[in-house]
Amino acid sequence: MLGHVPPLPQQPQRPPFSGHMVVCGDDALAQRLAVELRYVYGERVTLVVPPEPGAARPELPLTGRGRAAALFGRMSSAMNSRNGGLAHGGTGDGDTNAGVEAVRILQAAEPSDEALEEAGIDTAAAVALVYDDDERNIRAALTARRLNPRVRLVIRLYNRKLGQHLETLLDQAAAVASPGLGPAALDASTTVLSDADTAAPSLAATALAGSTKVIRAEGLFLRAAERTPPSDGQVADPGLCTLALLSSTTHDPAGTEGSDSSGAEGPQLLPDQAQVAAATGRRTVVLETVTQSGPAAPKPRMSGRSAPLSQFFSRRLRWSALGVGLAVLGLAIASSVTTGDHPLHAGYLTLLDLFAMGDPAIGEPTARKVIQLLSGVAGLMLLPLLVAGVLEAFGSLRTASSLRRPPRGLSGHVVLLGLGKIGTRVLVHLRELGIPVVCVEDDPDARGIPVARRLHVPVVLGDVTQEGVLEAAKIERSRGLLALTSVDTTNLEAALYARSLKPDLRVTLRLFDDEFATAVYRTLRTAHPQALTRSRSVSHLAGPSFAVAMMGRQILGAIPVERKVMLFAAVEVAGHPQLEGRTVEQAFRAGAWRVLALDVAPPDPARPPQTPGAGPGGGLVWNLHPGYVLQPTDRVVIAATRRGLAELLGRRESLTRR
Repeated sequence: MLGHVPPLPQQPQRPPFSGHMVVCGDDALAQRLAVELRYVYGERVTLVVPPEPGAARPELPLTGRGRAAALFGRMSSAMNSRNGGLAHGGTGDGDTNAGVEAVRILQAAEPSDEALEEAGIDTAAAVALVYDDDERNIRAALTARRLNPRVRLVIRLYNRKLGQHLETLLDQAAAVASPGLGPAALDASTTVLSDADTAAPSLAATALAGSTKVIRAEGLFLRAAERTPPSDGQVADPGLCTLALLSSTTHDPAGTEGSDSSGAEGPQLLPDQAQVAAATGRRTVVLETVTQSGPAAPKPRMSGRSAPLSQFFSRRLRWSALGVGLAVLGLAIASSVTTGDHPLHAGYLTLLDLFAMGDPAIGEPTARKVIQLLSGVAGLMLLPLLVAGVLEAFGSLRTASSLRRPPRGLSGHVVLLGLGKIGTRVLVHLRELGIPVVCVEDDPDARGIPVARRLHVPVVLGDVTQEGVLEAAKIERSRGLLALTSVDTTNLEAALYARSLKPDLRVTLRLFDDEFATAVYRTLRTAHPQALTRSRSVSHLAGPSFAVAMMGRQILGAIPVERKVMLFAAVEVAGHPQLEGRTVEQAFRAGAWRVLALDVAPPDPARPPQTPGAGPGGGLVWNLHPGYVLQPTDRVVIAATRRGLAELLGRRESLTRR
């Protein structure tokens, strides 16, 4: 039976194995991470979840242990049906419950000393603290480091600066408590990640038609893009290499939006040359650029105005003030020329006349009288200008703390629904790209409201399920909708209502459940075949990064390929028999990993030069010859599937049954 988990004993015992992974969390990321570790990396996992049903986020149809049990059951069944047994150390006996038993589920209100000890922290290889609350994760991290100074910690924090300080503090604590830790182990002892930062670029890219997928990390710049075949029977331009074959074709550009459970109907990651040649008419994801350092990111545009005064005074008022100033300057010059006064004295007299502070020019030359009259007229013009400036400044100061409304005539923007942690990061990313955004949020105290105010982004406050809210966001003239609230049904309702207003609208939904996302996608594609629909799960996009960090490694980034994920990592060749001593062509494994570039170490005199284009001190080389032999001193950049990276970087001792 799918999702069945044997009843937990009344007094759970300590896990009978060591070197396992402990995952503590209260939302979808914890459950996805446990699934990733168990069914991709083959690790033994203890999942600690809150006992109260209301502790999880509202996007989960089931909560706590029940939701996790259903997820593990579906994954176990899928793995058994496809592979005849659980991957990497599974039982292989076809029993669904066997895979679930490999994930031990504990219930604890807080990650206290007792809860972590019950989870076996003293023998654990790594602990992930992925609660939705930064403070809870920090307290749990300090506790875990005290209970086991050598355990590897992976911590989820939204606050970037605080995360850097915490990582340094916990590394120092590990070094003091365990002086024998090597530099590599100490470097991987604490990793602080943000699911919002990991998923935001991918979510933002889905709102842009034909947008490229960009990864910047560790001084490397990688860019991939989707390509459409020019006509039937032809293959799309492969670029530097073909990373994936999409489900979509020239006849159906939107495709089937395949996922891990789509089987042959889903996209093919890292295909070989024969698969690419046979895939005529299919869209592809190709690698366009691999360089040592990418182009500088565009400066975020806070608003359409750049001068500080523009925040308080309108353009019309500024032009009026400039006109009055030029008039006064002209009168001062005319006075100096006609009367022969010194320019400073002539300017002084003009200002006195302007403010009606001078004596009448009785007995003065005619020119002086005319200038005095003109100065008085200019003074009359200055008075309403000053009043308007004061009123406008007070109005700007009063509304500086208020939210902007969508301006009239706005079009070509992206409507962003939800200003929580994820929505806020996506908003910042979109503004960095210079894309106009209108936000919709029903909570005036949401996390992203101050950010939207600072960036001068229009915000519509209201329940998106109510009529008139999306209309106020100018949805009819927008380029796309990003529904990123934490509630699946709200995102779906917003998408359906938006499609009723604009049938060809580009829509991206944040959905947790893969089966639900598949059903939603198919229904929307049937009802609106010409419109583009995408569904993304934040936990699914961020899970691989957290899982790799628990293995003591870090990935450069990840890009979504429909509803699959492709990972990019920098790997030392030494210690990997799949790479060491092999040529680039031999090291490539279709559907698993592919070497993209090489970071050449300083040359060894005894080693013949094999890498054309490498400088004397080494450098990034992407145009590797297929016959180049990978040496232990090399560091390569690879593209990999989740399972391929698990096989390449996984702990071999954890793959055997204990």
